[in-house]
Amino acid sequence: MSTTASRPTPRATAPPGDHVHPGSRLPRAARALRHAAPALLAHLAVRGTGLLFLTVWAHRRHHTGWPMPVTAWDTDWYVGIAEHGYADELGTAYNANNLAFFPLYPVLIKAAAALTPGSRATTAPALAVLASLAAAWGVFAVGDRLYGRRVGVLLTTLWAALPVGLVQWMGYTESLFTALAAWSLYAVLTGRFLTAAWLAVLAGVTRPTGVAVAAAVTVAALLALRRRFRPRIAAAAVIAPLGWCGYVGWVGLRVGRWDGYFAVQRLWHNEWDGGRETLRVIRQLLVRDPTPELFLVMVTCTLIASVVLFGLAVWDRQPAALLVFTAVLLAIVLGSGGVYFPRARFLLPAFPLLLPVALHLSRASRRYRALALTVAVAGSVYGGAYMTLVWSRAP
Repeated sequence: MSTTASRPTPRATAPPGDHVHPGSRLPRAARALRHAAPALLAHLAVRGTGLLFLTVWAHRRHHTGWPMPVTAWDTDWYVGIAEHGYADELGTAYNANNLAFFPLYPVLIKAAAALTPGSRATTAPALAVLASLAAAWGVFAVGDRLYGRRVGVLLTTLWAALPVGLVQWMGYTESLFTALAAWSLYAVLTGRFLTAAWLAVLAGVTRPTGVAVAAAVTVAALLALRRRFRPRIAAAAVIAPLGWCGYVGWVGLRVGRWDGYFAVQRLWHNEWDGGRETLRVIRQLLVRDPTPELFLVMVTCTLIASVVLFGLAVWDRQPAALLVFTAVLLAIVLGSGGVYFPRARFLLPAFPLLLPVALHLSRASRRYRALALTVAVAGSVYGGAYMTLVWSRAP
C-alpha cells in the first residue's frame, strides 16, 4: 500500500511564532487549540487510563506510597542538578558523573520550583505532564499538516499509546524533547526555518539526541538553499546545531579536555559500536534465553518494529526533515554499546515512525481502527504498570 501524499496546504494548527496581526492572535490561537482538541483529549485519555490502572495495580500489590518513581533513576539526577549544579571534574567512577545529563530540564525544574509551592522533586513530573501536552499538540500538528486532521489525531493517540508511554508523565526529558522536536519539524514543514533552528537549539540542550533535531533542520535548510538562497535559511542551517555543540564544548572546558563530554559518556558505558551490542542482546533474548524478561522482550520488539517502520517511512517518501530526524535517532539508539533496557524510552520522540500506521488506520474501517487502537492502548497501559511495579530497573 502506498501512502505517499501530495504537497499539503497550510492548516489551522500553529505554534508560537506565527506572524499574525496582534488583534487576531487570540482568536487564531483559540481556533488552533479547538482544531487540536481531539488529539489532546485522546492523549489525556490514554495516559489517564494508564495512570488509573497503575494506581489500582499498585493498591492491589499493597504499595504504601505513590507508585510512580518521582525521584528515582534519571529523575533523581535531574533534580540533583537543579539543587546542586554540575560536577566540575571528570573523575574515574562509573555511572556517577552528572555531566552526562543535559541542562534545560534541570533549569526548568529549578525555575518552576522557585515560582510554585511544590518541591523540585514534585515539580519535575509536573513539568513532564505539561510538556507532554505541548508534545501531543506538536505531534498532531505534523500529522495534520501532512495528511489531515484524522491522521493527526491517530498519530497523537498512537504516540500516547507507545509501550513505554507512561514515561511521558514521569520526571524524564522525553516529553520536553518530543515537544521541541515536533514543533521544530513542524516549523520546517511550514517554511519557518529560523523558528525551527531555535527550537533545535533548545532540543540540543535537552537530550544527547538533540543532534538529530539539529541535523534535520540543517539538512532541510541546505536543501531549501539549493532551490533559492535566502539569508534567513542559511542562518538557520548554522544556528540549529549550536545548542548541542555548545553543551558538548562547555563540558570539555569544564573538565579540561577537548573530548570531555565523550569521556563522560564512556564512564557511563555509552560508546557507539555500530550496533554490535544491540545485535548481541537481541540474539541472546530471542534465540538463546529460554525465559527472557518480559520488559526486555518489549524493548526488543520496539526496536525491531522501529526499523521496519523507518523502511515504510522511506517508502512513503516522508519529508527529508522527518527522515533525517528518525534516521539519526535510530542510528544513535541502535548503534549504542550502552545499556539495553532504556532503548524503547530513547525512541519515544521518534513519532514520525508512526505516520505510516496512522495513515493506514485512517483508511481502515471504523471497526478495525477501534480494535487496533484498543489493543495499542491496552498494551501501553499494562506495559507502563509492569515497567513501574514489576521491572526492577530504570524504564
